[in-house]
Amino acid sequence: MSNRLAWIDLLRGWAALVMIEVHVFNAFLLPSLRETTWFSILNFVNGLVAPSFLFVSGFVFVLASERKLNEFRSFGRAFWKQIARIGFIWLVGYALHLPFFSFSRIVRGASERDWLKFYQVDILHCIALGLFVLFLLRLMVRSEGRFIYTVAGGGVATVLLAPYVWEIDFIGTLPAPLAAYVNGQHFSQFPIFNWVGFMMFGGVAAAAYQAEKRKDREPTWGKNAVVLGVILIVLGTIFTELPVRIPYASTAVRANPLFFATRLGIVLLFAVACWWYVHRRQTERSFAFDVGRESLLVYALHLLIIYGDYSKGRSLASLYGKSFGVLASSISTFGLMAAMVIVAKGWGRLKSISQKTARLILYAIGVVTVVIFFVRES
Repeated sequence: MSNRLAWIDLLRGWAALVMIEVHVFNAFLLPSLRETTWFSILNFVNGLVAPSFLFVSGFVFVLASERKLNEFRSFGRAFWKQIARIGFIWLVGYALHLPFFSFSRIVRGASERDWLKFYQVDILHCIALGLFVLFLLRLMVRSEGRFIYTVAGGGVATVLLAPYVWEIDFIGTLPAPLAAYVNGQHFSQFPIFNWVGFMMFGGVAAAAYQAEKRKDREPTWGKNAVVLGVILIVLGTIFTELPVRIPYASTAVRANPLFFATRLGIVLLFAVACWWYVHRRQTERSFAFDVGRESLLVYALHLLIIYGDYSKGRSLASLYGKSFGVLASSISTFGLMAAMVIVAKGWGRLKSISQKTARLILYAIGVVTVVIFFVRES
């Protein structure tokens, strides 16, 4: 993309780097340190990572799909590439939650709890489902205006319905793999309600951005986004403090529409800050850009380093989990960040030199991984 919308890559890149800190501190920090004031502040910042990823995913899809509509609707190459991309994200999401990295061990020893944890909906599942919904809407709704209104309506619905579906156990009503997408009853961290709303509103923001860009008025979009972001933050903060409970609704904070509004507002401000930085500096040279462009690779690889099953179910998290102080956790975070920046830069460089070579390497890694999964005994 021109500027590839570099500011979007920057936002996604910083979100990915903070995500590494989230997982390192969650896996290794001493439990007693999690009770401190500074950690509660850090935890709030960490809670903005997922909304940022989801917002960016919706934004990028709506913006990029605009020029691919004819190919989408004629089942051309772009249609099948999009299907493959969504399927790949879904596949990676489920692969990262395998109970054991051994087919025979799963068959022999996976418990009901193991399967529920496998079905859990994490950020990649949420992104894949959101992209699939946006893709279907792009195919079926031909009017651009109706498409945006439908996306916005879907976003509002997922946010407002969340408190009513959050505490219902849908297992028994729905198959367990589908029930996991509805709420957080069984391990799911990012179910449809209300997390897909961030993707939907990311799509709406992209449509507004594109409309202003056509008129050469990008700064107007930025000002409007800042105003809306501040309004959402203020309203979300003020009303959260009121002693009002929605009748018949869950009190879970993550299902609260005000929780959603505050975080969407902050993400909008982050987006504008990244837009301003890129346009002010007129540069795309930064390690954060590289990480943003290879965010899926960084996401999967850093989780495998922390939680990967290296031998007999042991991982770094199981060996050293909850045993680090602040200094050790910080050193581990920056070390893993540096490693991921190097990997992202190297992979991006390889793709720029030869897409074919990069694709062959990816296929080879996939084949080897599948073979090991099926032949491994423990």
